[in-house]
Amino acid sequence: MSYKPGSNVIKMLRELLETEANYDVIIHVGKEPNIKEFHAHSNILSCRSEYFNEILFGENIQKQNEKYVINKPNFAPQAYELIIKYLYIGHINITNKTGTELLDIIIASDDLKLKKLTKITENFIIKNHPQFIRNYPIGILQVAYYKSLANLQELCLETICFEPRILFKSDKFIKLPASILEVILKRDDLNLIEIEIWENLIKWGFAQEQGLKRDTSKWNQEDINTFKRILYRFIPLIRFHVISSEDYINKVKPYEGILSKELRDDILKSHMISGYRPTLNIYTPRYSKCNDVDSTIINQEHMVLFANWIDRKEENSKYIKVIPYEFNLLYRASSDGKKASYKFHNKCDNKGATIIILKIENSEQIVGRYDNPLQLDSGKSTNNSFLFTSKDNFQKIGYSNNNCNYKGYYDKYHRQHSRYYDVKNSELEKSDLRLSQSGTWYTYRNNYSPYPDIGIPYTLKVEDYEIFQVIKKTYNQIEKDNKNISSDEILDKTEKVRKRFSLFKK
Repeated sequence: MSYKPGSNVIKMLRELLETEANYDVIIHVGKEPNIKEFHAHSNILSCRSEYFNEILFGENIQKQNEKYVINKPNFAPQAYELIIKYLYIGHINITNKTGTELLDIIIASDDLKLKKLTKITENFIIKNHPQFIRNYPIGILQVAYYKSLANLQELCLETICFEPRILFKSDKFIKLPASILEVILKRDDLNLIEIEIWENLIKWGFAQEQGLKRDTSKWNQEDINTFKRILYRFIPLIRFHVISSEDYINKVKPYEGILSKELRDDILKSHMISGYRPTLNIYTPRYSKCNDVDSTIINQEHMVLFANWIDRKEENSKYIKVIPYEFNLLYRASSDGKKASYKFHNKCDNKGATIIILKIENSEQIVGRYDNPLQLDSGKSTNNSFLFTSKDNFQKIGYSNNNCNYKGYYDKYHRQHSRYYDVKNSELEKSDLRLSQSGTWYTYRNNYSPYPDIGIPYTLKVEDYEIFQVIKKTYNQIEKDNKNISSDEILDKTEKVRKRFSLFKK
């Protein structure tokens, strides 16, 4: 017969920690005003932690009144309290901890060489805190990089590559360590056109040497050598061959002094000789791993934003990269015509769920509307349609109320055009976003409007517009998107991506 006193032992160890009976270790954690003193037992700490075993019995351990003294000023007391308890009872509850608290636990547990706890916490963040990773990918990436947390590092890199503005438009960008910036620029899936990557690299370089003149025409050889030393490790990572000739002349040539003569000659040949294959800068054009969209107005970030709006996702459950929808281009005004012609109706009518995107003239602002896939002749009301406006980091959305009824939205030819085309119909008085016969977009509001006022002006000066059919993906399609794109697919996309770079607009 065997006896397992596990629960009693844990209870006794918990009481020992709480009563601090016969403690012989004092640990000071944190800095003023957030500092805390912990009392523990050397035998327990040394048995449970490789770090404590090394430091407690090392030659340089500090002692005071026969007690070991350890100072840990760069760690969070709250995290250490949980970890010390974990060392005594072998259990830790991280279920209700915030992302920041979990990151503190990772930092402390890694320092104490508690590999199992570090891994458990890393996996918990990945699984349960996707929005935290999306909100703070730069800080988390630095922790993951220096702590060799491969899975968390990869997720942060994917997040940054998919939505690069969170890095390159951040004040933290110019303070990014060179080693981490190098990892990012090596990524083939960095979702930014190459000339913008170059411009951001130049900005980062100047921040590393404040004394450099911004006007390169006034540089001497010493200035050139200084800037070359700062950027030398990044130059091979820039895909100069996909940068247009115009951008190269205006934005790269002023810094040509930091490029080798061989590289300059290779770039020149790629622009002057049809079909020339670079021999020095051999990286292929970058690609995006998923959610490719045929658009000159929106990109993958917009698609994720729209998907979250369509499904009314809460902050802690938002899609980050893979979305359950396809956006199939139906109509582009710049190539198909701006007026609501027969071609317009032939391409856009009776397509189920659709979203229209208007690019405002001389601006980065877009305005649009999503309509959910109800049968248009069913007479049912819906509150899932919405109007929106978006510019840079500002977005505003207005969902319809239950007064959005599409019954009677057909003209005498049974051609559906209520959502886009202005006709004389009483039901259409409820439509906020309209396209006139002359090709002008405008908004119309009255007491029957199903949408709140989100500040869209009455008349819209539209540079271009696109209409997409929104289709729900199958489970297999979503699973496929979760996997990395194959090398064959990368090669197939190379030429297509290169041609589209000049058209892509952030």
